[in-house]
Amino acid sequence: MGIDFTETPLAELYGSNCFSNTVMKERLPGNIYQEVVAVQKGEKELTLEVADLVASSMKEWAMAKGATHYTHLFQPLTGLTAEKHDSFISPTGDGRVIMEFSGRELIKGESDASSFPSGGLRATFEARGYTAWDLTSPAFLKSDPTGTTLCIPTAFISYYGQALDEKVPLLKSLDALSRQALRLLKILGDSSASRVHACLGPEQEYFLVDKNYYDQRPDLLLTGRTVFGALPAKGQEMKDHYYGAIKERVAAFMRELNTELWKVGIPAKTQHNETAPSQYEIAPVYANSTAAVDANQFIMETLQNVARRYGMEALLHEKPFAGVNGSGKHINWSLETDTGVKLLNPGENPGSNARFLLFTAAVVEAVDRYAPLLRAAAAVAGNDHRLGHNEAPPGIISIFFGGPLTEIFENIALGLSTGKKKTQDSELRESIKIGVTSLPALPKDVSDRNRTSPLAFTGNKFEFRMVGSSQSVAGPTTYLNTALAQVLKEIADTLEKLDPKKADINEAIHGLIKKSYAKHRRVVFNGNSYSGDWVKEAEKRGLPILNNTHEALEILDQKEYVELFETHGVFSKEEIESRKLIYIEKYSKQINIEAGVSIEMARRQIYPAVTAYAALLARDAAALSAIKAPSASQENRAVQIAKLSQELDKAILTLELVLGKTQDIEDPQSQARSYSEKVIPAMEQVRLKADSLEKLVAKDKWPFPGYEELLFKL
Repeated sequence: MGIDFTETPLAELYGSNCFSNTVMKERLPGNIYQEVVAVQKGEKELTLEVADLVASSMKEWAMAKGATHYTHLFQPLTGLTAEKHDSFISPTGDGRVIMEFSGRELIKGESDASSFPSGGLRATFEARGYTAWDLTSPAFLKSDPTGTTLCIPTAFISYYGQALDEKVPLLKSLDALSRQALRLLKILGDSSASRVHACLGPEQEYFLVDKNYYDQRPDLLLTGRTVFGALPAKGQEMKDHYYGAIKERVAAFMRELNTELWKVGIPAKTQHNETAPSQYEIAPVYANSTAAVDANQFIMETLQNVARRYGMEALLHEKPFAGVNGSGKHINWSLETDTGVKLLNPGENPGSNARFLLFTAAVVEAVDRYAPLLRAAAAVAGNDHRLGHNEAPPGIISIFFGGPLTEIFENIALGLSTGKKKTQDSELRESIKIGVTSLPALPKDVSDRNRTSPLAFTGNKFEFRMVGSSQSVAGPTTYLNTALAQVLKEIADTLEKLDPKKADINEAIHGLIKKSYAKHRRVVFNGNSYSGDWVKEAEKRGLPILNNTHEALEILDQKEYVELFETHGVFSKEEIESRKLIYIEKYSKQINIEAGVSIEMARRQIYPAVTAYAALLARDAAALSAIKAPSASQENRAVQIAKLSQELDKAILTLELVLGKTQDIEDPQSQARSYSEKVIPAMEQVRLKADSLEKLVAKDKWPFPGYEELLFKL
């Protein structure tokens, strides 16, 4: 690593490769810095004069640290980041160069967008795509053995202004949420705030495997998961890996990973062994949404790059191994004003905290009304293997509150005071008046942390646990922000119509909370979401159950969701329709690749290996018989392997047939449904036969490393 924290204090290292506001304040004239801050807050538009000065300062700072190139970093709808590098050099005409970087180059870049997914928004020959500097997320330096590059976070749009990325809708949803939240705060008597931020703290789970074994697995290489693999004698049943001592090789990797993240100002805070063997988690401290989204993309990329330096591969797939836990991305989401007020903080007396109760009730309503949309936000092919399998929430959106908070809201809905217990005789209780009647303070932690819930209230924030480990956190955050913005808008519309001379604002707020929670309390569930009983209970409550990706994605362009996004200017009808098509096609392509890999590995590696081994056993049995030392067990084993080999061959042929028919389907939704309902079951049959054979074939004859090597040999 070359980093000794006794010689280079962490406080000096942290943010050293980040062009943060602190760096800008030191390097820019005071008035220019204030202009930049005003632009970040949305109070002013960026002028070319200011951009030129920032660009010059940014270039000098980057070059002093060894940078020769810059790139506009953006997030197209591939799930990854994209970058096009340009050098700072500008020829002078006399065989020399000068170093230049203008405000125009900082503000706007141009890229060929024709090969990025657009879902029919544009013709393939319409090539222009533009990157626009996002001032809400700091520029940083990315270094590797080949050099150092200045990375400028940007948004990505088409020639006609349509969003081609994850960042533009996120920024629009943040604006929409802030607008509606500020309206409500003003009604509540708080006019000091000028912006409400949605803050994120995404937790990232991942697996590490030895690169030597990884390189021998075509399925890991091409799909990110194992399409074959029999479970070893030991899995995760001993729970000894969870929070266990970190192995030296992994600890060294984590140390360098942290160092790389700290350099660019990413506040990596927590790291530990996760539940499954060779599974781990990293979590940063909260940041504003755009910075957190960019940071998470960088974390995923850095995980993989640093792992390779230690002879390992980092797997970000939601379910790389069958039979053990998969990986999620838990998005801790909260609301905070630019004056430092946390809107979801219960405070000492939550029952008299109108702001907390109103915003929390609004979240409950938003989650219930737009549950299918939030489910769609977590819909990727890998998550289908993870959700609902006793390790992650099922495809049912619900909220965990815990006892104390649930009691408060239940009593509000019933018109009771939480100071007294409910009884079955329904006797009259003291009524609550929000802002007037004080309730008992909640414990420091208002609820236990429910790891089975898709959305859990955890003190002063909600944790969205359904999102997959490979996903960008931008999409789920965009959907959640927009859903809440709509509910806040409706509440503000109602309250703003009241005549302050005739209406009691406390009574009106109380009435809205009571009505909203009573109508939407069905989404609150404090039990075990892994239980099959919860699925039955959810059906009784009328909650939507979307069990797989294609079902979840089919709802995206329904009228109510299109209207929601158009109302708040987050997506146009064409943009949301295009995203639906992109996501569905991506799902189908992923399953198509997995099926192709299954066929290739089964036909070209597994089948030859097992038939050769069966023949070897048969020859050995015959040889033993010739010397009058028969081995019935060997002969029986050879017969058993031969029989399973025939069944494997038949399963491969069935998969090939089903896959071919599915590939011929032209309608994207029908094709995705066929991949889900026909191709995946056919793949599972191939796997069933192959995994059974793995248990019968000698280890040194199996054509690639198994789960024992992948999970336990680091």
